[in-house]
Amino acid sequence: MTQFASQKDGIFPSVCSLDCPDQCGLLVHKKDGKIVKVEGDPNHPITQGNICNKVRNIAARLYDENRLQYPMKRIGAKGEGKFERISWDEAIKTITTQWKKLIETDGPESILPYSFYGNMGNLTAEGMDRRFFHRLGASRLDRTICQAAGTTGYKYTMGGNIGTDPEDTIHAKLFILWGINAVSTNMHQITTAQKARKNGAKIVVIDVHKNQTGRLADWFIPILPGTDGALALGIMHILFAENLVNEEFLEEFTVGHEELREHVVQYNPERVSQITGVPAEDIYKLARMYGTTSPSFIRIGNGFQHHDNGGMATRNIACLPALTGQWLLKGGGANKSNSGFLTHNEAYLQRPDLLKNKKTRKINMIQLGKALLELDPPVKSLFVYSCNPAVVAPEGNKVREGLAREDLFTVVHDLFLTDTAKFADIVLPATSSYENTDFYSSYWHHYMQLQQPVIEPYGEAKSNTDVFRILAQAMGFDEPAFKETDEEMIRGAIESANNPYLEEISLERLKENNYVKAKVKPLLPGKLPTPSRKIELYSKKMLRAGFSPLPDYAPIVDDGDFPLQFIPAPNHNFLNSTFSNNEKHQQLEKDPKLHINKEDAESLEIVDGDKVRIWNERGECELKAVVGENVLPGVVVTQGLYSSAPGLNQLVNSLTPDRLSDMGGGATFFSGRVAVEKIEK
Repeated sequence: MTQFASQKDGIFPSVCSLDCPDQCGLLVHKKDGKIVKVEGDPNHPITQGNICNKVRNIAARLYDENRLQYPMKRIGAKGEGKFERISWDEAIKTITTQWKKLIETDGPESILPYSFYGNMGNLTAEGMDRRFFHRLGASRLDRTICQAAGTTGYKYTMGGNIGTDPEDTIHAKLFILWGINAVSTNMHQITTAQKARKNGAKIVVIDVHKNQTGRLADWFIPILPGTDGALALGIMHILFAENLVNEEFLEEFTVGHEELREHVVQYNPERVSQITGVPAEDIYKLARMYGTTSPSFIRIGNGFQHHDNGGMATRNIACLPALTGQWLLKGGGANKSNSGFLTHNEAYLQRPDLLKNKKTRKINMIQLGKALLELDPPVKSLFVYSCNPAVVAPEGNKVREGLAREDLFTVVHDLFLTDTAKFADIVLPATSSYENTDFYSSYWHHYMQLQQPVIEPYGEAKSNTDVFRILAQAMGFDEPAFKETDEEMIRGAIESANNPYLEEISLERLKENNYVKAKVKPLLPGKLPTPSRKIELYSKKMLRAGFSPLPDYAPIVDDGDFPLQFIPAPNHNFLNSTFSNNEKHQQLEKDPKLHINKEDAESLEIVDGDKVRIWNERGECELKAVVGENVLPGVVVTQGLYSSAPGLNQLVNSLTPDRLSDMGGGATFFSGRVAVEKIEK
């Protein structure tokens, strides 16, 4: 326990652990050993004291009366949520006894870890847990549910998770926020854009839903779902046709610009308009605005990458700054993710060398329902942490049917009895990030940050690293890797990273300053981590992988005859299912809603406020209709992942497909179709 945690009163530095690009610096106020207030750290160079309501009200979550305080075992039916208290010794003995039996009878691959980034701390998300399951020989989890498709597409163009420094974007004269509700999911990019707007910058938002970000834009461009890649190609067509490209930049810093010039001739604005629903005159206006404004900056969001064609769409958009030479201008360029600048030594942290069988099967987390119901040989045990797949994973009814299997031994390590935990045989109480030692690396800004515990563990809760150390000892794993302290793991991960950007970052400096900026230079001029060392408008690597080597467009997969395209987007006061079970945040967000165009609503005799049933062959749910023009005809949008509750059928991922995207094995949450009808009172 650090000096911060042992002090009863005071103000202490902290870090937001949420899966959010902003990764804010925080100041935590304590009285009598408890957190009573959380505010932003005004000295943090990029978040500058501003934080969201989610975190401002985090104390209500930390001290929620329903937070887990001790281990429990199930005494009711799976999914019923009936448990009784047990000791940690009994919990660990039950788990390891069951696993030892399974390893003997079914092999270690019958055990599957299931986790994601409910806590973005590097130790918590991918440290001792990875070491343990590698040594165990368990099935490997392909963690692709969030950004895999877009990351793959962007890397084909730029070579890595590298982009514009967010601090520089204050110099931009044009912001294009594409497929990102930044007000709710990247608020400090909005702060920077609004500061730039005072100096004459314009903000353009391209999205399928006129959400809070769309409403603050100087120009909101509604687009049909899954057609973003075609719009990018239409912009390219006009840039080349009207000589709005930077020929010198293309010659020096790109490969394939001549091939691209010929290729995009086919994507004229009239054709692209028919695909995207964006009027041709608006495509001309947007392209000319982009081609004549410098510096211009594109914030590439996660929205459109959750389609079947999401990887290629991201690649297409990533090509645009090269056409006008924006990468040479301070504040110009694009940002999909900047995580490449803060890459630590993942091999040291995760220790894949401990996995003896290199052919151990890999299971994509998106297809958990299919894995639990259809995989042969079957998954016999599931260990879930930092994730809530019963609500988050697609094909939710399949997932919950799989979790209900009587022959599936499930362990959940969490702060609350989540929808997933209700299916568990053993539930373990987890510490919050404020009770842990961990290090954080933003995937948007360039600051690495240190979290030292600011409060004592809640009840009998244990950290992720402690749980897996205990399990390793109980399984008889005596390798030194399982005896390292949290601080030793942090020091090793940073100092052996072989990353020139981390030259000035060490555990000691993080202890002194809480946050330290990576030593980042402008991307260009310089060599990129692509095969050619340039921006690859034509990619031989893509050709070898079976893709078009040039930016291209293919429509999303036919999802059946249901009339409406369904987009289950994030909301403002939850983060995925986190906070959905907390009363304070429920009050802030209110009831789940379905946004529907007034034309569709009129044809279905639905008026604003009606309760509606949404369904397809995968499942159904019931929400309240919001009628208007915030979505295009033929499109419906929900916001947020709400937990199940008695008498409420609101699990929207019951309706989403578990198909994999064109690249990276990513999710296709936004490529499903549904029907909607009014529920008569």
